[in-house]
Parts: sequence; C-alpha cells; structure tokens
Amino acid sequence: MALSRTQRPGNGVSTRWVSFFCIASFFLGVLVVNRFWTDSDPVKINEASSLLKHQRKEVHPLVNCDKDASVQEGEILSQVSQTLDAIMTLDKTISSLEVQLAAARADKADSGEGSPMVTKSGIENLKERPKLLFVMGIITAFSSRKRRDSIRETWMPQGEDLKRLEKEKGMVMLFVIGHSASPSGVLDRAIDAEEEQHKDFLRLNHIEGYHELSSKTQIYFSTAVAKWDADFYIKVDDDIHVNLGMVGSSLARHRSKPRVYMGCMKSGPVLAQKGVKYHEPEFWKFGEEGNKYFRHATGQIYAVSKDLATYISVNRHILHRYANEDVSLGSWFIGLDVEHIDERSLCCGTLMDCEWKAQAGNPCGASFDWSCSGICKSVERLKEVHQRCGEGDEAIWHTSF
Repeated sequence: MALSRTQRPGNGVSTRWVSFFCIASFFLGVLVVNRFWTDSDPVKINEASSLLKHQRKEVHPLVNCDKDASVQEGEILSQVSQTLDAIMTLDKTISSLEVQLAAARADKADSGEGSPMVTKSGIENLKERPKLLFVMGIITAFSSRKRRDSIRETWMPQGEDLKRLEKEKGMVMLFVIGHSASPSGVLDRAIDAEEEQHKDFLRLNHIEGYHELSSKTQIYFSTAVAKWDADFYIKVDDDIHVNLGMVGSSLARHRSKPRVYMGCMKSGPVLAQKGVKYHEPEFWKFGEEGNKYFRHATGQIYAVSKDLATYISVNRHILHRYANEDVSLGSWFIGLDVEHIDERSLCCGTLMDCEWKAQAGNPCGASFDWSCSGICKSVERLKEVHQRCGEGDEAIWHTSF
C-alpha cells in the first residue's frame, strides 16, 4: 500500500517557495554588484590613488641625489672645519695649562724632583717672567774648565754684557752642570767658586756622568722651561763655535710655529757591537742589524720650541732614555705633530767651510768638525775659528729679531 505525501496547511513555508526566494536573491545580488562597478567613476578612483601616493611621499620624501649631494658635502666640510678649529683651540689650551704646570715646579727644580706645592708667591713670580727669544744651555762637565774659559773669551758675552743680552735681545746663556756623587766635595766647590766669579751657571739636580747625558738633557729642559718663559730652548756642546746673531735669526723665522724641533737632521747607523763609541745596547729595537736610526738632530746643537720643552718636562718620568742623548731626544717626538727643521747652517765645518761663508756675508750659526763631534782640540783652536768664522763681536747688538 503506497502512501503519498501531501502539503500540510499551517504556519510552515512550502519548499517550492523557499527555492524560488533563493534563486531570486542570487540574481538580485549579481545585478546589484554589476551596477556598482558600472556606476563607479574612474576619475575618482584615480584621485584616490593619487592621494595615497602623495601621503606616501610625505612620509618618505624622495631625495634628489644629484642636486643635494653637493649641498650635503659642503655642510660636512663645514662641520669638519669647525671641528678642526675647536681641536686646535683645545690643543692650545691644553698646552697652556701644561706650561703653567711645568712653571709651577720652579721652586723645586733645583732642590729635588717631584711635584712641588704651588704657592701664591710662586705664581706671582711666574706671571712676572719676561718673554725671551731663547735660553741656551751649554752642557759642560767638571773637567771642562778650559773649554768654558775658551768660550768666555770668544763667542759668549761676559759680565754686564750677559745681562744686557737678556734684557735687550731676550737671550739667556748659561753653562749647565749637575753635581758630583759626593755633594759639597772638591768638584762641587770648584764649580761654586767659578760661579761666584762669572755668574754663568745653571745648576741641576743631577749626578754628572757621560752615560747620564740623556737624563741630564731631560732635567735641563724641565728646569729651563720652569725658570724662563722663552720661545725656544737650545742645547749646545761646550766644544763648538756659535754665532748668536745667526742662531737668533734662524729661530726668529719660526717663532710663530708650535712644536718646532730644529737642528742638523741625520740618520746614523745603529751600532750593535760592544766596545765601540756610540754603542747602542738596545739595538734590537731598531730592526735588523745594519739598520739606521730615525731622523733626529745631531747632538752638538739643537733647539726645541716651548711646547716641546714643556712636553719633556711634564712627561720626563715616562720618556725612555737611550744610550745616546740625541737619539733619545728624537725618540721623544716620534708620534707627535712636530715640525722637523733641518737647519744646515748649524753644522758648518771648520775652517774652510765656515770661513768661506763668513767672507761671503752669510756666517754659519754653528761650526764644528764632524770627525771629532765638535771642534778638534777646541781649547787651542776655538779662538782661531772665532776670528775666521765669527759674525763680529758687535753683530749681535745690531741684529733685531
């Protein structure tokens, strides 16, 4: 018996109507979507796109590299220049402070090493120091009395002329010596008597000895820069001839420069063999056997500017000293911004070289014999060298710096 399903009346919706409404909704949706895309204005779409791009440009602006590169480079160079100026100003300030520090040690420069107490009277005395062109220290020894006398009789003014030279020309000249291993012994008393007679010594807190020359040079510069305010500080051996006017003129040309190191520059061999003169115990530091030293001024005479003398004074406890004093000095300036001036007029030979130049009207600043590292037999020959190679005893008084 087959049963048939009939549509029941009531609240339910016929499945036929449900199917009809679904199909009608589908076609209505398609019609609405197509109408939306058809009615959209392409111009408005483009405007919206342009607005979006403009906003992106504001967030990430484009840089015209070709146009702005030169402007940016100029700004960078300007900033670098300003930075360099600031560094130079700071460098001068630091140098000035170091000079004051070294000068504050004046009270203890003779009596002992170390950091002295800065007293009010000491500072006032330092401010009153006259400005000098140079201080010349003639390095001498206890056994060199005859050498000192030969210098006093030739190129070094004496008595009132020595004081006048300081006052009128800004030049100070003194023999530089320390003390013996037995203070107040015979040797020291002899120097005391000589000082009483000539008033031309600078006494150092240093025990004399040839192998201590590097240390003596350090202490000389430290003591000199503390006592005198000069543009240059000169070290001279006591067996050479010097024309003060020519030396002063050579230095005056470089008076405005900082960190000047002047002398006859050389680069001699590093002598590793024991027993020879100028043997270098630390030869291995200079490379392979047969190598040469770095460029440095020969030890007979050289000059350093105030900044460098102050540098030596401030750092003297940590500056390494080699066996040879001129090598030591040159090594102290390696790594510093120093101008090395090779002044060949400070190393003329005797007698033909210096005499010929003197006759030509261009006297040498200093003269000696390379073979003797000074004037050979200087005590006997210095007077002759002075007569034939000197600038004239009155030249210094007629020379302006």
